[in-house]
Amino acid sequence: MLIIVGGIFLGLIVGSFLNVLAYRLPIMIENKINDTDSNKSKIDLEAFNLITPSSRCPICNYKIQIWQNIPVISWLLLKGKCHHCEERISLRYPLVEILTGLLSGLIVWKFGITPAALAGLFLIWILISLSLIDLEHQILPDRLNFMLLWSGITLALFYPLEPNLPYPDLQSSIIGAMLGYLSLWSVYWLFRFFTGKEGIGYGDFKLLAALGAWLGWQMLPLIILLSASIGTLIGLIIIKLKVNDRDSPIPFGPFLSMAGLISLLWGEDILTKYLNNI
Repeated sequence: MLIIVGGIFLGLIVGSFLNVLAYRLPIMIENKINDTDSNKSKIDLEAFNLITPSSRCPICNYKIQIWQNIPVISWLLLKGKCHHCEERISLRYPLVEILTGLLSGLIVWKFGITPAALAGLFLIWILISLSLIDLEHQILPDRLNFMLLWSGITLALFYPLEPNLPYPDLQSSIIGAMLGYLSLWSVYWLFRFFTGKEGIGYGDFKLLAALGAWLGWQMLPLIILLSASIGTLIGLIIIKLKVNDRDSPIPFGPFLSMAGLISLLWGEDILTKYLNNI
């Protein structure tokens, strides 16, 4: 039980950093793209990264103190408002911290204190970051996608770390990366050929390639089926509630991430039960 609590506590701390990552990385990418056209000096652009400047209120630029940056607790103590200007702090911040904490605890509960758990924690933290960025900006940064892809293949080099791991051998990992990319790439071009529209983005190809590298080609059908099912269900709910119209794009990255998490935790059990019932 203490191990799970420790995982949750670690997840809360990491969740606070993921909020920073999801906010700053798109700005860093935009700064790099606009570097040649920007009037800002190179020093100014380099001063904005994941470490500097320190966290500040986006409204009044008040420098957030350490005690005001404790995951979840500070938001509750401040009653969801900036200490200085009393503007509302988005509920997203504590929710991301809580989600990261709970999922981290779930990984530790599933795998214990093992190399599998450390790998799983890294995987879900990156997936959470990608999902947050995709939801807000509708992009899946190459920096995170490629980090996930190459770390998955690197992990496969050390297969097996221990018995009964959910991670694949090197051959399954590489094939998973290839098929993951090509499967959505094919869907993209078929959809574009018949409709003239872009149904999904290139970032989705890369994310599925990364999940294929992490979980092996054997898990790809399950990931695709789950992500499509979750996406369709949520899309119908959004349309029913009239949150968006039918032509408004819905980010697919979070659905791939959810499917990847389910496959990591229960994919083997799902596939085994399915094959036994054929």
